[in-house]
Amino acid sequence: MPSPIALCSRFRRRLAVTVVLIFAAPILADDGPIRQIAKEAAPAAKLNADPAESNKKTPEQIRQEEEELFELLKLFADTVDQIDRNYVKEVSKRELIEAAVRGMTRELDPYSSYVPPEEFDTFKSGVEQEFGGIGVQVTMENGKLTIISPIFDTPAYKAGLMAGDEIIKVEGESIEGITLSEAIRRLKGPVGDEVTFTVRHPADNSERDVTLKRARIKVRTVIGARRKADDTWDYLYLPKEKIGYVRITAFARNTVEEMGEALKELQDAGVKGLIVDVRFDPGGLLSAAIDVSDLFVSDGVIVSTEGRNAPKRVWNAKAEGTYQGIPVAVLVNRYSASASEIFAACLKDHDRAIVIGERTWGKGSVQNIIELEGGRSALKLTTAGYMRPNGHNIHRFPDAKEEDEWGVRPSDGYEIKLTDEENAELMRRQRDLLIIPAKDAGSEDEKATNGDEHGKEPFVDKQLARAVEYLESQLAKTTAEGKSEVGSRK
Repeated sequence: MPSPIALCSRFRRRLAVTVVLIFAAPILADDGPIRQIAKEAAPAAKLNADPAESNKKTPEQIRQEEEELFELLKLFADTVDQIDRNYVKEVSKRELIEAAVRGMTRELDPYSSYVPPEEFDTFKSGVEQEFGGIGVQVTMENGKLTIISPIFDTPAYKAGLMAGDEIIKVEGESIEGITLSEAIRRLKGPVGDEVTFTVRHPADNSERDVTLKRARIKVRTVIGARRKADDTWDYLYLPKEKIGYVRITAFARNTVEEMGEALKELQDAGVKGLIVDVRFDPGGLLSAAIDVSDLFVSDGVIVSTEGRNAPKRVWNAKAEGTYQGIPVAVLVNRYSASASEIFAACLKDHDRAIVIGERTWGKGSVQNIIELEGGRSALKLTTAGYMRPNGHNIHRFPDAKEEDEWGVRPSDGYEIKLTDEENAELMRRQRDLLIIPAKDAGSEDEKATNGDEHGKEPFVDKQLARAVEYLESQLAKTTAEGKSEVGSRK
């Protein structure tokens, strides 16, 4: 019979092999839905060392590095073994390994992270901006699951659910006392499956049971100035002046299609100037930023990326499908980041638009999404950085100074800063615009004109007003020169 020492040694060897396999798993994993997202979100990282880089090392250096790695893996395996056998309380091996993985990613940068199995579906929905559900935005108010708004053209919208309705039961079980995330989990599910829930209408305290078939819910990322009577978006901000407005809330898989639809509608309406609002836009897919930029730029570099183990890639604009012939103003603020910075920088560097607002966040790194555990969890890993068309850096490094090159600055003469209070009010108004109100509710325009119930002055969006002023001046100049005023598409 093997001695305890031999058994312990054998266990550590097996654990070390397991650790090696854990780290090798992403290399061996087959393509899945998230890996497909990774291919679109960033150039696939070369997970093996570059041959040219390896040739710089002698066989002895390679051997020493391999031995050092093996010793470090042994250290990790021994630590897990000691905690597993000797810690005062029994601990979960999974919790230990996940804590170690989280610790490793925290040492890298703020954008690399580990996505555990219980968060994976939510993470995937956030990346794709679509999920299986009934189509409501909800919040937890005073312990009650309250509908903020139904999402247009979803099962919930078609069933007549309204903002303010409370969901009190799901499948006959009360949801009182549960968390918001747990309530959302119960409402979501496989597309095509039915879910029954009880809704209370606060106006008359009436209750009704609703059974809906879950559908694939796509969260719209391109929205307009206001809603039409049929709850679709109106992209013509100033109908008389023919000035359009589109806001991009995130750059997702469906953003370029939605943007194309909005631009086509504006073109049919005879649009003469366009405002594109990416304030508070946190970014999203690199591919979406490239495709949306390509709608406005006919040639030249859109963006380039390069990383330690990722080859340099350059994306160039194509003339086909480009909307041109109208002036464009892009609105940005300190919370515009990542993909929205790629878009703003591209249009600014190619003199396709002026940028109005304040300096952007400065997030210029690309994350690759690598599946772990056969697609049950994932690693979001920074693999490259990107450069704007003029070759300047976008990323704001931890030691960056105000005078350094990072982010996207407004065009000369168009820097307009909002106070924290003004930004908070702007964010509230943008959020409220997404709510589909009851048909007898006042319009957002009426609220903005009349002020609020406390008699405050109406909110004035100074950045938006400056964009309108710029476009009107350009249209006046164009008219005086006798040029075409209506945008065209090649």
